[in-house]
Amino acid sequence: MPELPEVEVVRRGLEGHVVGRRIARVDVAHPRAVRRHVEGGDDFAARLVGHTVAAARRRGKYLWLELDGGAGAREANAALGTSDAPKAAFAPSMPAVPASAGSDAVLAHLGMSGQMLVASQGRPDEKHLRIRVRFDDGGELRFVDQRTFGGLSVHPLVPAASDSRLTSAGRSSLAGRGDVPAPVTSEGREFLPAPIAHIARDPMDPAFSLDDAVAAIRWRRTELKRALLDQTAVSGIGNIYADEALWRARLHGSRPTERLTRAQGRAVLAAAAEVMDEALAQGGTSFDALYVNVNGASGYFDRSLAAYGQEDRPCPRCGTPIRREPFMNRSSYFCPRCQPRPRRRPPIS
Repeated sequence: MPELPEVEVVRRGLEGHVVGRRIARVDVAHPRAVRRHVEGGDDFAARLVGHTVAAARRRGKYLWLELDGGAGAREANAALGTSDAPKAAFAPSMPAVPASAGSDAVLAHLGMSGQMLVASQGRPDEKHLRIRVRFDDGGELRFVDQRTFGGLSVHPLVPAASDSRLTSAGRSSLAGRGDVPAPVTSEGREFLPAPIAHIARDPMDPAFSLDDAVAAIRWRRTELKRALLDQTAVSGIGNIYADEALWRARLHGSRPTERLTRAQGRAVLAAAAEVMDEALAQGGTSFDALYVNVNGASGYFDRSLAAYGQEDRPCPRCGTPIRREPFMNRSSYFCPRCQPRPRRRPPIS
């Protein structure tokens, strides 16, 4: 699955090409492309036709297109006695539902090979075209997916869960170690498609709290790399950028999170933000033609990777050959000298 920089490249392309355009027709060419939309392809198309794409948004590795209004928003506001647009004079004790609440969004799962491509009407179809969205001005948005692991689905927007919600036991544990996430508040509430409402903020989010994310990682009883890949602790980081961040922070991915210091936690998350920002500037990481932007162009950050995919090549920092190890049906890459494996503590007798 593409990681944050690749998804952000696609989001920016969609923002520039499809936002503000009205959907005239939707053709579903393969049922697997809408398998996450449980009501089926006909319902998927009906939920889009006639609507305008209001925004292209992302949190972590997840991408969605907001549609203008929706049945949920109209019903919710009607119950409050308001129109779709909240009125300034509305009674404070009965606030209007924000414009995003209850609106529909098209959630995109890019999977291993999903592509969101903009095209002019009449351009030859791609071999693995799965969904075609036609706009009333003649342009198209095409979902192309060779391996059919990805897909599109329509969901209502709901309030996002707290990024740092912990059990009382977890908070007590962290309090004894000097770092407790901020309490849940209603300020700055955002709305996400229902299936991903639990996803945490990512390091490139303006509202991201480094201290909260570090606390959430330290609270988990797992290995550091596993925690970095846990999208409920911090989102957007996948296998590639986890390895790169760990290499920059000189930390081994097997370090137990309960033994991670706050300084180490800040260092690895700062490194993740740094490497993803650099990748974004180069259009993301493309190892083959399966990841492209909305115009079909590949990214070039794979040429700048220091650890991931560099097995047996010299570490750019010390010259030691990079090592590869199996990890969760994937691979981890690290420098055995710069990133020494943490020592195991002797069992308590």
